[in-house]
Amino acid sequence: MVTYTDSLKGIIAEQLTGFFVGWPNPPSPDVHLRMLQGSYHVWLALDGERVVGFVSAISDGVLSAFIPTIEVLPDYQGQGIGSELMRRMLGSLSSLYSIDVICDEDVQPFYERLGMRPYSGMTHRNYDNQSGGGH
Repeated sequence: MVTYTDSLKGIIAEQLTGFFVGWPNPPSPDVHLRMLQGSYHVWLALDGERVVGFVSAISDGVLSAFIPTIEVLPDYQGQGIGSELMRRMLGSLSSLYSIDVICDEDVQPFYERLGMRPYSGMTHRNYDNQSGGGH
């Protein structure tokens, strides 16, 4: 049974394996844990002790937030876990004016079902730092 928490208490890097599928230079579980620890807010989906999904947000805590990552392990996709993670995150950020996500067009319908709208924007990526090793 999948449960949800917004606490990282007791979470260790070894629980964060299998994410970032298809990334040419994915963050290690240690870097992944540091990402979550540095976030403004996180939600995790757990199957027992195993982390099977997560969403993170960064924010100024006053006006705006950005959701840089949401992932569900491949074996757990299609079960509504990503939708539940996003619903919980949007609820946690509901006092803010602006909540932004940058995503590919093929996943825009997922976010639209959760009440988000397409918007244009700009981005710059340093793919050499994709693993989080640039620091």
